[in-house]
Formats: sequence, C-alpha cells, structure tokens
Amino acid sequence: MNNLTIKDLPVSERPYEKVENYGAEFLSDAELLAVILRSGTKSKKSIDLAHDILRLNDNNEGLLILYNATLEELCQIDGVGRVKAIQLLCVAELSKRMSQKTRSNGIYFNSADDVANHYMQRMRHLETEEVILLLLNSKYKLLKEIKLSKGTVNASLASPREVFIYALRHQAVQIVLLHNHPSGNPVPSKDDINLTLRMAQSGKLLGVKVVDHIIIGDNVYVSMANEKIID
Repeated sequence: MNNLTIKDLPVSERPYEKVENYGAEFLSDAELLAVILRSGTKSKKSIDLAHDILRLNDNNEGLLILYNATLEELCQIDGVGRVKAIQLLCVAELSKRMSQKTRSNGIYFNSADDVANHYMQRMRHLETEEVILLLLNSKYKLLKEIKLSKGTVNASLASPREVFIYALRHQAVQIVLLHNHPSGNPVPSKDDINLTLRMAQSGKLLGVKVVDHIIIGDNVYVSMANEKIID
C-alpha cells in the first residue's frame, strides 16, 4: 500500500484546491503543514501527520512549535523522518528571516508592552537563558537585534563593553536589554539588577540611554524601567 497523500482527501478538503480557489490564507495550520509534508505514511494521511506535529508538546503553540523544535524531537514523531524534519526546520527558519526582515523595515518599541508582546511567544518556552540586545534610534525604531548570549539553565553573561561596541557601531542612541527566565518566573535576580545598573551607568558615560531591561517569563514579564530600577 502506498503512502497516503493529500490526493486521498475529498476534493473539497484538499489544500491545493483550497489555495487555488480561495488563497493560502484560508488553510488551517495543519493544512499548511500538510502541503509541506506532501505525504503521510501507509496508515496516516499527511493532514493527520500535520496534526501530530502540532501536538508535539502540551503548550498549544500552533505553528510556533516549529520555532523551538529540534531535529531529534521531530524525528521522534511517527511518520516524520530525517528529510521531513529538515524540511520543517528550514520552513521555520525561512519564516523567521522573512519576519525579521519585515520587522526591521519599520518596527518601533515605544513601551515595555511593545517589546514583551513582540518577543513573548518566541522566548517564553526557551530552556536556557538568552540575552538579546535591541538597538534603537531616537524615535524608538529598531535598528538591529543582536543575540548577545545563550547560557545555561540559570545563567547568562552580557558584557557592557560588548553591548556598547554594538550600540556605537550601529549608531544607536538607545538600547533595550531583554532576556528570559526558563523557570517562568520573571522576577529579577540580584545579578539581573546589578547588571542593569552597570549597563545604565556605562550608557550615561557614552551617551547611549539604557531604556529598559525586560525579563520574559511564562506569559508574564518584568520591566526594570516600570519597576523604577532604572529611569
């Protein structure tokens, strides 16, 4: 018996026909994945395999699940071999790069809410700490996003020297620091606060304002500016 494909579905349920008749925006998340997968297994249609991928974990992330999935995790799904897993990871990376390109053309961070809303889904489920530097112009437009470090479960390092070299190189007049707490609790540690204060002092000397340091938890965040730790 051949692997089941999209062609095994009724015509009204075939993603290709839906796109031709109505446009790709009418496809569900599972249907979009089914188009990429093209085929399922001997006992499973591609659309069912797509649903299995979207249920990779219990976080209900939808397609965002591909942002954090690893090759090994995808290959553990029955019906997803190495080739399909690599294809899915490449689609996710392509999506990231297209999104970053679009955002960099005109994204503005006017508040802590703007930053947190933008990065929450991307960072809330990371298993290790990551520190991101946002370089802004005088109107809070994003000039560049830089990943400063990826640390262990409970520790990351960000050097003030490194931060301000980037800021001066890209002619940023304001910066925002951003990192996640894998525990899900965004309350800043003593080290977080000390690092923020050192950054703010260094910035004053160099004429680059540290607007905020935001810590991402599990669907919650803390802004050091809102907490009056820095001004």
